[in-house]
Amino acid sequence: MVLLFLRFNYYIEKVQILYQKSMAKELNSREDNYSQWYTDIVTKADLAENSAVRGCMVIKPHGYAIWERMQGALDKMFKDTGHENAYFPLFIPKSFFSKEASHVEGFAKECAVVTHYRLKNDENGKGVVVDETAKLEEELIVRPTSETIIWDTYRTWIQSYRDLPLLINQWANVVRWEMRTRLFLRTTEFLWQEGHTAHATKDEAVAEAEQMLRVYAEFAEDWMAMPVLKGVKSANERFAGAVETYCIEALMQDGKALQAGTSHFLGQNFAKAFDVQFLSKENKLEYVWATSWGVSTRLMGALIMTHSDNSGLVCPPKLAPIQVVIVPIYRNDEQFKAISEKSREIKKQLEAVGVRVKFDDRDTQKPGYKFSEWELKGVPLRLAIGPRDLENGTVEIARRDTLEKEMLQMQNIDQKVVHLLEKIQKNLYQKALDFRTANTFKVDSWNEFLEQIEKGGFILAHWDGTPETEQQIKEETKATIRLIPLEGEKENGKCVYSGKPSSGRVVFARAY
Repeated sequence: MVLLFLRFNYYIEKVQILYQKSMAKELNSREDNYSQWYTDIVTKADLAENSAVRGCMVIKPHGYAIWERMQGALDKMFKDTGHENAYFPLFIPKSFFSKEASHVEGFAKECAVVTHYRLKNDENGKGVVVDETAKLEEELIVRPTSETIIWDTYRTWIQSYRDLPLLINQWANVVRWEMRTRLFLRTTEFLWQEGHTAHATKDEAVAEAEQMLRVYAEFAEDWMAMPVLKGVKSANERFAGAVETYCIEALMQDGKALQAGTSHFLGQNFAKAFDVQFLSKENKLEYVWATSWGVSTRLMGALIMTHSDNSGLVCPPKLAPIQVVIVPIYRNDEQFKAISEKSREIKKQLEAVGVRVKFDDRDTQKPGYKFSEWELKGVPLRLAIGPRDLENGTVEIARRDTLEKEMLQMQNIDQKVVHLLEKIQKNLYQKALDFRTANTFKVDSWNEFLEQIEKGGFILAHWDGTPETEQQIKEETKATIRLIPLEGEKENGKCVYSGKPSSGRVVFARAY
């Protein structure tokens, strides 16, 4: 009997290896083709796919479930800091964009414009054509961002200091016409949240922008297990219409940076453009002070590129729609019945302590296939239960982050699983942090800069503070200033490019 069981387990291991090799062939490796590896994970792990509309994507159930977890966590953080959700129109009158000059300049090349409101049958019987008699009196912009429509609305909402602060967030889709697209990272239409707040004083607005940056950083590190740097953008990289842009930046496994979230202090630019004034406590009419802030489905791309490997997606437990999958191993209906009963008992036990569990009882796939499939989809823990496990009261458990396996007693399995999920979350963060540390470099000369930028990573270098120097560096190396750090000691030095005086190091990198 023991010999039969060992042979059965050996057979399962062999089948799993075969399936893993088969699925691995579907994925390009990170080392050989990072860009294709990323696309392979998005599509093969059932996260998203390209749609019939060029540049747009279909987010599949597994991918959307991860986005829902992100939404839920962020939404609670927003509400915990006093914000409320609302919704504003998808269409924005074109005249609104002309009211804030720098804003329209920043988005003009990305705007999709609605010019007509009706189609008609082609007289030649070749489908439908635009009805030229149905031209809009004023063309409409499909929302690329909502500052203009929201500030036009705020004019009627804000009358006195008693109406402030106004703390509003919306979950929405936006359209920015892109020539080169990549699933999650840059698509013509994407999902996001955008906060828009109004305040009585400059200090309150600045504090709000800084607070939301901390919220984003906390979410990235605690939920996504993705370490980030916090800082402000240079003038060249600032959001169109902002006085100051705060950002978080993460380092991906190919050594490129990814902007993971931004928070903008807008000053009184939009208030003046849309005449949003309030009566102060001193009975004076004043313009309000504004912020806006947002993150998008780009975070899905960040998650993939921070943690995943050549076996597929690696998902942090806090964001995993399925944290544990239970796979039964059996040879006949009698074994399946007994194992299923125990598996459902364990499932119920785990769910009672808040663990998200799936019992994969499909009889259309072999255990080896299931192992590889859930590994590809990034499920943090896999439990396998066979006939011998029932006899011994054990379960085989496999970690997605390390691919390690061990046998555990079923007794107190709920507490053991919770502990393991916590370990995986911490391990993923530490692994990403160690990678960033190993790929962050200080350089003090232009030759060092040129050599290091080809290797990738974050480069800490002195900059003379001029947009001209920044632009020259970008043109010659494709590297941009990702941020001017908010934290760390100030250090005088010389600009690596111009040799002029510098008051501190900034973070350069090539980026997505």
